[in-house]
Amino acid sequence: MSLYMLPLAIGAPQIILIVVVVLLLFGGKKIPELMRGLGSGIKEFKDASKEDQQAPEEKE
Repeated sequence: MSLYMLPLAIGAPQIILIVVVVLLLFGGKKIPELMRGLGSGIKEFKDASKEDQQAPEEKE
């Protein structure tokens, strides 16, 4: 592994630390609401991406 890729190496301790920080910042009750919003945003992005891919095919 090269030296510049070292900060990108995420292991179990780093993931646990991130989860703990997120729980402390947002609290347990707010996280499901955030995940729902994230999921709907991803779904909307995928739908828009599919529409962009289909649009050139319809023009031909």
